[in-house]
Amino acid sequence: MSSERELRPVVWVEIGKPIDFARQTFAVAEADVRKLIHDPVELFTRMVQPILWLLIFGEVFSRVRAIPTGELRYLDFMTPGILAQSVLFGSIFYGISLIWERDLGIVNKFLVSPAPRLALVLGRGLSSTVRSLCQMVLVFVLAGLLGVRLRLAIGPLAGVIAAVMLGSAIFATFSLIAACIVKSRERFMGIGQVLTMPLFFASNAIYPLSLMPRWLRGVSAANPLSYQVDALRGLMVVGGKSTFGIGVDFAAMFFVLALLLAVATKLYPRIVQ
Repeated sequence: MSSERELRPVVWVEIGKPIDFARQTFAVAEADVRKLIHDPVELFTRMVQPILWLLIFGEVFSRVRAIPTGELRYLDFMTPGILAQSVLFGSIFYGISLIWERDLGIVNKFLVSPAPRLALVLGRGLSSTVRSLCQMVLVFVLAGLLGVRLRLAIGPLAGVIAAVMLGSAIFATFSLIAACIVKSRERFMGIGQVLTMPLFFASNAIYPLSLMPRWLRGVSAANPLSYQVDALRGLMVVGGKSTFGIGVDFAAMFFVLALLLAVATKLYPRIVQ
């Protein structure tokens, strides 16, 4: 009876008191953040990529003017996409830490704790946002130095932070799902590398949807990165407009996150097999 209860998927009844659930979630997130503080090398290496994209790709294509971006300079148009790309690339490999911890026996200690599976998954997704927020600060600073017209009012900034955190939680949770299915680090890295570029190029990060063929627009409409980029573009830069609407962008991201949390929560116990 106890083993059956241990393996069954988490339902909302198991959450218990909201305060206890929040405390357990933040405890899991804090444990991951401490690892980042003690070993920040990964964070600095992740910062190299947005610098290269903005300094080289963005500056070159701003001169070519081959991509129609309306009244926006191409660098202004591209900056929200590069921020979203940084979030994607930093979060999609997050699940490898779960494989490391499983091999070391750390995951079993979490599984025997009173914390529900949802708190374990949500806490890991929340901890991934710390990396993404650090990358957001870097992109803002670099974009400002390059002359990108940024919106620095409290409202838009709060919206950007929310979009970055949502996107990070989405791709980190997706990464956890992959880690629950794939048991080896080598296979996980292969899957992560296969997924990142299609997600990036099948979005509106570096070119508008109007340039895509019809079939690719359909793929982009199912890509959560497209909604994150769209929200960031409408909130982050002066003159930027959201194609889908800010409300639709956030609704789509919340829906995808809820769906992925449900799947990850159901799969999470399998890592002890």
